Amino acid sequence: MKSIVRLYSNENGEILKFLNKFNNIIEIKNDLEWEKEFENPVEIADIIGAFIENNDNYKINMWISLDENLFINVTENNADEIIRYLYERYPW
Repeated sequence: MKSIVRLYSNENGEILKFLNKFNNIIEIKNDLEWEKEFENPVEIADIIGAFIENNDNYKINMWISLDENLFINVTENNADEIIRYLYERYPW
């Protein structure tokens, strides 16, 4: 199963601004929602770090899925634990 990152916002353009600053994404299909699948779940740690470091600058929410049909809301309170868990569960 692939791991998934989903971003949501109530404001037009917020997700696009965030992604263009950190991932050089040129365009997205939906201005209020974005999703990407990752073959290697450890790659999610980078976007979680960027999200948390810039949480005050963008009005977006992040959810991740490591297991089918189970999504976890990424917050300032759990981001470090999620990143540690990624490296423990997927040590390659």
